[in-house]
Amino acid sequence: MSGAVKNILLVGVGGQGILLASEVLAETFMLAGFDVKKSEIHGMSQRGGSVVSHVRYGREVFSPIVPEGEGDILFGFEMLETCRYLPLLKEGASVIANDLCIPPPAVLSGQEEYPRGLAQQIGTRFPDFLLVDGLGLATAAGNPRAANTVLLGAVSKRLDIPEEYWLRALVKMVPARAFEVNRRAFLAGRNLTPSPS
Repeated sequence: MSGAVKNILLVGVGGQGILLASEVLAETFMLAGFDVKKSEIHGMSQRGGSVVSHVRYGREVFSPIVPEGEGDILFGFEMLETCRYLPLLKEGASVIANDLCIPPPAVLSGQEEYPRGLAQQIGTRFPDFLLVDGLGLATAAGNPRAANTVLLGAVSKRLDIPEEYWLRALVKMVPARAFEVNRRAFLAGRNLTPSPS
């Protein structure tokens, strides 16, 4: 087990299942024998507000907050939020992003336009970038709300932790009636081609 602390950021908007995904991540790392620290920051707790979760794991972790410029993996549930948190990443970090745009209030009110070309901007800065059709894969797995689990599956390929720990964490954190759909969604994300887009 490496002693180096790994830093993962999960970002998106309220209602996307970010907190559940961070709970599954933390549980997986604990099952694999790591020390884990986790922190959530809610811009607005209701649906539509910005949400960021920090998850850090290693042999020994002292702080739950990922220092600026130290992020190893950015796990984005929405494109604009993904771009907003790129400055927290180190050079050569991995970015896994959901191909989803949720217009913020300023765009909905007509004050601003939703930026174009975000995926190209991310891919230029971070060659290890995977754009995921989370909604499409989750719908195919049986429930569009499982997009967060599709993304977890894609992120799991960037981490050297056996699949059994991920599935055990899902069993523990997801209601029993939803486990099979979430298992299929997780494997759909995990089986994506891991090469940068």
